[in-house]
Order: sequence, then C-alpha cells, then structure tokens
Amino acid sequence: MLKILVFNLVLMCFVKYWEFIQVFMFVNCFVVMVKCSHDFYLYELGYMLGMDYLSYALILLSTWILALMICSSEKVKKSGYFSKGFLIVNLALMVTLLMTFSSMNYLLFYVSFESSLIPTLILILGWGYQPERIQAGVYMLFYTLFASLPLLVCLLALYSEGGSLTMGLAQVISKEGFVGSLWYFSSVFAFVVKLPMYLFHLWLPKAHVEAPVAGSMILAGVLLKLGGYGIIRILYLFSNLNKAYIWVWGCLGVMGGVVVSMMCMRQVDIKSLIAYSSVAHMGLVLSGMMTCNWWGVNGAVVVMIGHGLCSSGLFCLANMVYERVGSRSMLIGKGLLSFMPSMGLWWFLLSIGNMAAPPTLNLLGEVQLISSLISWSLVMLVGIAVLSFFSAAYTLYMYSLSQHGLFYSLLFSCSPGTVREYFVLALHWLPLNFLILKSAVVFYLI
Repeated sequence: MLKILVFNLVLMCFVKYWEFIQVFMFVNCFVVMVKCSHDFYLYELGYMLGMDYLSYALILLSTWILALMICSSEKVKKSGYFSKGFLIVNLALMVTLLMTFSSMNYLLFYVSFESSLIPTLILILGWGYQPERIQAGVYMLFYTLFASLPLLVCLLALYSEGGSLTMGLAQVISKEGFVGSLWYFSSVFAFVVKLPMYLFHLWLPKAHVEAPVAGSMILAGVLLKLGGYGIIRILYLFSNLNKAYIWVWGCLGVMGGVVVSMMCMRQVDIKSLIAYSSVAHMGLVLSGMMTCNWWGVNGAVVVMIGHGLCSSGLFCLANMVYERVGSRSMLIGKGLLSFMPSMGLWWFLLSIGNMAAPPTLNLLGEVQLISSLISWSLVMLVGIAVLSFFSAAYTLYMYSLSQHGLFYSLLFSCSPGTVREYFVLALHWLPLNFLILKSAVVFYLI
C-alpha cells in the first residue's frame, strides 16, 4: 500500500505535464486492480496500513473517479488558471483518500479522514464559480469540524479503556445507560454528517453548487462514501448499543429521504437537484447499514459504488451544459435535445441509473437495502414505497425539463460534444452497468 502512496506523491513532481498526469492516473487505477490478485481477507499490511475487500472496492472507486475528474477539468488547463496548483491539490486529495481507506488504526483513520477536508476546501475556494463559494466552504468546514471533535475524544477514551486502536483488536464497548449512549452517538455523529443524513445535510447542496466540476465529482463520487465507510468500521464496537437505536436511523433515513425528494421536485438549479438526490439515496444507505445484517451492509456498499459513478457522471453532464449555456438553471437551459442532440442519450442513461432502473448497479444495491429494511420492520414498506416513487419522479422531472422544450437562445443552432467528453461519460456508465452482469464480482470484493 505504501508503494501506491509513494507513486502518487512522486506524480506531484510532474504537474507541468497535464497529459502525463492524466495517463498515469489511469495507470494508477490499473495498478490498484492488479493488487487484488489473491483471496486473503487482509493484505498489503505494514506501517498501520492495509486493505480488505471493503477498502479495496472504495480505493478502486477513488482512483477511477480522480482519473475521470482530471479528464473532465480541461477548462482549467485551457484557461491556465493555476493548472499546476489544481493538479497538486487533486493528487494531495488522492493521497489522503488512499490513506483513509487503507488505515488499519482508528487514530490514523481519523487524521486522514479529516485531512481530506483541506484539499476539497481549496478546490471549492480556489476554482469555484461565484462569491458564495466562501460561505459554502465555511459551512462545510464548520459542520465537519463540529461533528468530528467528539469522535476524537471517543477514540482517546477507547484507547484508555482497551489499550489498542487497531481495527479488529480494539475493545468492544460494553457500557450501557447514558454514558454508553453518549459514547455511541458521539462516535457515529461525525460520519452521519459526512454521509450526510437529513437534518445535517445543509452544507452539501451549498458545497456542490459552488464547487467546480472536479469538486462536485469528488464530493459525490468519493467523499460522501467516507461517512458510510467510517460507520461500517466503527459500528462493530457498538454492536450491542446499536440494536436499541436502529429505529432512530431507520426513521430519519427513510423519512428524511422522502422530505428531501419532495425538495428535489421544486429545484430549478440542476446541480442543486443532483446534490439533494444524493442526500435521499444516502438516507436509504444509512438505514440499511444500521440494521447490521448481511443484506443491509452489502446493499449499502453496492449503492455507494453505484451512486458514486452515477452522480459523478451527472455532475459531469451538468458542467458540460454550464460551459456552453452559461447557466445552471433548467428554465434557461431547457430544450437541450435540440441544442445538444448527441448528449441526449447520455442524459437518459445516467438519469435511469439515478432512479435505480435496470440494468444498473444501483438496482442491485437498492433491492438488497429494501429486503434488509423490510425484514427488520414491515412498517418501513410505506416509507420505502414513497421514497422509490419520488426518486423516479424527480429524476424524470430533471430529464424532461432539461431535454424537452424550446432552447431560449438564437445564437447557437447545435453544439456537439467533444471526444474527451464522450470518453469521460462512457467510463462512468460502463462500470455502472456491466458490474451487475456478474454481480458475484461485486460481492467478492465486499
């Protein structure tokens, strides 16, 4: 694992050559793929780093999204607006994500988990589009820091109590009553904000709307998955306590998802709509994950991977429209089917992926999550039915409002996409749809 980290640090010396970095980010992804060539549960161990199948799936997703992110940020290279700094920030983000997902020690995990905030903040403040990006950055910073400081105290208390912070060796928390509940909520709260759950999601639409395309892609593709990964890692410490609070997370996740889905139906800003849809999807993921059964955790990981590819592709498409039309409003940018006819198919393919239609990976994960939640309580069936209906409704609303109608401007008659753009969209769509053909591959990784 250390070799891959060093490889990414060495790449920072070549930031003058944009194309070189682009190629080697895909090479980096290929190297990570080759690393999983055996069936050990834990491997690449050393220096408090290591990988299991859960880490491997999310590391692979991170390397893939980062490579596509640099490909889609060609505008930064053409404008020459601190393009070297942009690559350095992205590579630094790559290193922090690799460290987060491969940490075998809770304290190292906490440090690298929080470190990923800094490059993301620099991306939003440095390459964002509007003055409101400062407010978005402050929201993100304070929400995350406010939620994560109790986690640090809990980890130090865990070390004091059990004498180890190594994953798998740390002592399971057996305290009950007020102290145990406080310990549990303080530990989980940091990851719930990062996921984010309804009521703690205000920073996410702000950050997405003001971020450049690279910031939106990495936020939706990987950083939202940090919360889910952290919950899976820390939940076994509270296996007894968690049983008493499944109803809290289940109700908040599903009913919060329904409320956010209704908010999606009245959005006009396309990036804001895609960001709110992420909150709705992650609510279902949180609910399934907290049931702690095989179907729930498996489904959560599959949806996290599928959602990472799908929402990243949608943000990429929204940016392509923004670069041509100059507005994110769906009222101004409507009629795209006549303006950008070659992009109509990609809008359709990624939209049906967002609503978990077959044959996407999201369908596989959501079927498992729904099975998990219904096996826990039949009452959840009502909330899940409403959530599924609105999920399809706001996706169709986004597709029909943006693609149909008359394009407002007479300046352009048609604007075809470039080969680079089709390449980036195809590399989002292919793994999203082809992994389900042999779903045993996905289960094998988990």
